[in-house]
Amino acid sequence: MNKYKIVLSLLLLFGAFHTEAQQQTSQSTTAAYDQHEVFNPLFYPATTDVYRSSGGQPGPKYWQNRADYKLNVVLDTAQHRVSGTSLITYTNNSPDALPFLWLQVDQNIYKEDSRAEAASEVTGGRWANKSFTQGEEIKSVSVMHKRKSESATYLITDTRMQVKLKEPLEPGKKITLKVEFAFTVPEYGTDRMGRLNTKNGWIYEIAQWYPRMEVYDDVSGWNTLPYLGAGEFYLEYGDFDYTVTAPAGLVVVGSGELVNPKEVLTPAAFNQLEKARQSDKTVIIRDAVSANTTANGKNGLLTWHFKCQNSRDVAWAASKAFLWDAARINLPGGKTALAQSVYPVESAGDSAWGRSTEYVKHAIELYSDKWYVYTYPVATNVAGIVGGMEYPGIVFCGYKSRGSSLWNVTNHEFGHNWFPMIVGSNERKYAWMDEGFNTFINDVDTKVFNNGEYYKKEDVQMGAPRMFSPDADAIMNIPDVIQPSYLGYAAYNKPALGLQILREQILGEARFDYAFRNYIDNWAFKHPTPWDFFHAMDNAAGEDLSWFWNEWFMTTWKLDQAVQSIQYVANDPAKGSLITLENKGRMALPVTALVQEENGKADTVRLPVEIWQKGSTWTFPYKSTSKITAVTLDPDHRLPDINPENNALSAIPVKKGITAQTVIQTYLNAIGGADKLKAVHDLSMSATGQVQGAELLMQTKYILPDKFYAEMSIPDYNMSLMHLVVNGDSVKVQERNNRMALDGAARKQMKVAYQLFPELDYTKKGYQMQLDPVLQVVKGQLAFLVTVTTPEGIKLQSYYDAETGLKVKQVIGEPGSAITTLWSDYKPVEGGIKLPFTEITSGIPFEVQDVKINSGLSQAAFK
Repeated sequence: MNKYKIVLSLLLLFGAFHTEAQQQTSQSTTAAYDQHEVFNPLFYPATTDVYRSSGGQPGPKYWQNRADYKLNVVLDTAQHRVSGTSLITYTNNSPDALPFLWLQVDQNIYKEDSRAEAASEVTGGRWANKSFTQGEEIKSVSVMHKRKSESATYLITDTRMQVKLKEPLEPGKKITLKVEFAFTVPEYGTDRMGRLNTKNGWIYEIAQWYPRMEVYDDVSGWNTLPYLGAGEFYLEYGDFDYTVTAPAGLVVVGSGELVNPKEVLTPAAFNQLEKARQSDKTVIIRDAVSANTTANGKNGLLTWHFKCQNSRDVAWAASKAFLWDAARINLPGGKTALAQSVYPVESAGDSAWGRSTEYVKHAIELYSDKWYVYTYPVATNVAGIVGGMEYPGIVFCGYKSRGSSLWNVTNHEFGHNWFPMIVGSNERKYAWMDEGFNTFINDVDTKVFNNGEYYKKEDVQMGAPRMFSPDADAIMNIPDVIQPSYLGYAAYNKPALGLQILREQILGEARFDYAFRNYIDNWAFKHPTPWDFFHAMDNAAGEDLSWFWNEWFMTTWKLDQAVQSIQYVANDPAKGSLITLENKGRMALPVTALVQEENGKADTVRLPVEIWQKGSTWTFPYKSTSKITAVTLDPDHRLPDINPENNALSAIPVKKGITAQTVIQTYLNAIGGADKLKAVHDLSMSATGQVQGAELLMQTKYILPDKFYAEMSIPDYNMSLMHLVVNGDSVKVQERNNRMALDGAARKQMKVAYQLFPELDYTKKGYQMQLDPVLQVVKGQLAFLVTVTTPEGIKLQSYYDAETGLKVKQVIGEPGSAITTLWSDYKPVEGGIKLPFTEITSGIPFEVQDVKINSGLSQAAFK
């Protein structure tokens, strides 16, 4: 699914903006680092067999079963119904005789008495039903034997159907099932299918629509976990031949190739489609003018015929509201495919779906060049009610998506054609093997697309406290077990970051890319397990990564690297230095240290993870030529260190005569002076940011001295993510539709965190200030650290640039759960004062777009 699924997945959004205030009242404690625990030699199971090799490849007797489908259905737009027949030819390639077969009937998730509904929280959620249907209405099940149909005995249990055979299906034999079925298309289908009413008609996005074979494999036998919503799918490969009969005014698109275009399209539309197959630029097939004349016939029904080879599933969409455009995809080896998009007029425009086909084309081409050649003849992007969902050769993306949001969701959903459409992992159990892998390749792709048009480098360090929060789940859990607020991290972001760290910090791009491609090649159209992936990467990269797989995927351990001390050989910097590091968390990773000297010399030192095999401290020699001004770990913020406050150490003392009072006064003067700041009675500001391509809007308002309002939202989706109001002693926080309960300590911290010019109060009674005697390092620059204790006992650490005097950083709270904010790019605004126009809060960069001072803000917003 979409990467919110990318941001567009609402529950991942909830996790991405999880307010840190609830974590502020206690400091998380972790066990001490133990190298024996990290580098345990017994991580891998000792057993191997002929089906899966210890080298991470399919074994000499690897097998998997096969399911071929012939599907014929009718779409009734008056009743919003799909009905028809499914002919399934199932081949048993296993060494076992099968006395029964299991099928998925996923439409049953929409029944009022479904197991998923019973397991949904009363507050709802992304996969909770908003309305109910009768589910998959099975009219008959029969076994085809010698061209005769014999009724089969079957039992439906929620989203599973067991077909009991009169005689076991022997190894190497085939059986054909015929199933007659029907269902009502839900308006909201757990964000994976559904229908959207546009001004020109309904858009139907149809998936999980026919009874599908469960996988029988060498690991678990039948894989029969119920469909509850969060866990996606695990399916057999086969060939699909299917038809969709619909009213003549509709355009139908689906997985695979349309094999009867001349029967269903007008000559003009057919010619435009053929033109698109030869064009690198987008060709219009159906626009608002030709919308009523694209498909043949004005009355009655048309049957659209599709074929999709070697696929694990098919999906389709239909609407009379579709605009349609397409272009050629250029694949390695001179092969081509077709990129196409269908969307309503509400989604049209060059800043929105008018660029969809361009995004599809380039995403497919980039992935094909980098990892594995795209295997389907067509790649179709459908705009509709679904925020983001993937199927072989076709994806559903939110019709409101535009700009970077549309690129990211399109790029993500089509990335799924590699994971899990080509590499057929078990999504029902291991969401990270498709979502995480896909999120990783999305980032690699986005760096390249259109010279990085939508790429923004992530500050991994700033986001670490959320990813490694006290209530985190380990990656290696089935998605239905992972708490909804953390699923985005466990399934998407954390496994993707793990691969990024392997590629950038541990193996290097060349070794990683070779090993990752080797894994894809070995398991294309097969069913790998996590152990197959681990073994494949170890062997092809030539590295025992068991320590990494264990700490990253199996545990919730945290990383906390620190600079402990700087010493000079014989007390002379010119003779060299000894720099001591400490690993304070349970996780071990390589170290990158930036060493800066007084004479301007700067070097980057890279140390392998093996330095932590001896214990929690490590001292390395450095050939200094002058005094060291600073040692900074992870200067580019590429590692998820939960306590970056100890990542840098300066050896430069604060000059005599400088006090906390002088630092504060210098700052106040730098931004305009106390008198001008006191003249500010109200201030409002709007700023924009991005998370995984979704544009965020942050609006803040102040009425001095004690009123503050902030709202974070996604304008494209009319979605409010966070709403905060401070009014005197009252503090209210709401995330999405949920009011958060804050204790007294959290409310006090929130009040302190969101003051406009708190330095104006520091000379008042009850405030205590302390200047650290040594300069600190913030983003490679030296800064003064002033620790302030408020009359309420709240401590905040503020960092002021040693050269400009400007405030560049603030930390409130304990390490690992602190509210950290970074400021830069100060600019003058009205009233003769300066404000920072770049702010990083909760790890998200925001750029200020508009500032208004003394505009007469209403008190109403602060109630």
